[in-house]
Amino acid sequence: MKPEIDYSLYLVTDRQLMSTPTLEEAVEQAIKGGATLVQLREKTVSSLDFYQIAKSIKQVTDAYHVPLIINDRVDVALAVDAAGVHIGQNDLPAEIVRSIIGSDKILGVSASTLDEAIRAKESGADYLGIGAMFSTKTKTDVELVSMEELEKIRHSVRLPLVLIGGINLETLPHFEGMGIDGIAVISALISAKDITEEAKKLKKVASQL
Repeated sequence: MKPEIDYSLYLVTDRQLMSTPTLEEAVEQAIKGGATLVQLREKTVSSLDFYQIAKSIKQVTDAYHVPLIINDRVDVALAVDAAGVHIGQNDLPAEIVRSIIGSDKILGVSASTLDEAIRAKESGADYLGIGAMFSTKTKTDVELVSMEELEKIRHSVRLPLVLIGGINLETLPHFEGMGIDGIAVISALISAKDITEEAKKLKKVASQL
């Protein structure tokens, strides 16, 4: 059975940016501060390393009953029995991923336009990652999503929307009253000196959107 998901504070990992000695510590501190969902993203490691990292991180998320989402890698998600997979526009098509993971896993799809959002919903997505909303240090060449496009997506697609890309305490107020279901954060959390405290602050502001 598909788990109920709280998208409000969605941690996306990046081991290159973390302020802690280990990723396990970073994830645990974020969860203690209120992170409700964790996406493990590993772009440069071998399949074996990704699998081993995923197993280790899942021990942490399981201990706190927080769902683990795997970025891109359907095989790794299934191998560790993660809660689901998140894919981008250049990954396997959403309908193919859905056919592989079945109906009980969560499928998230990145979208930056209304057309992409509609197509993702029709292909079986459970939620949409909308962005990038702002440019970031990790992605400086992406096309940003305008507030107008975000409003179109919100009014047209009945799926949970999670914003990503430059989301932090300074940019969050821009989205007040827009009906956003959650925020996905990378450096705003994982690079913080006190991850738990920063998570508490982000969770408080996000809950007021």
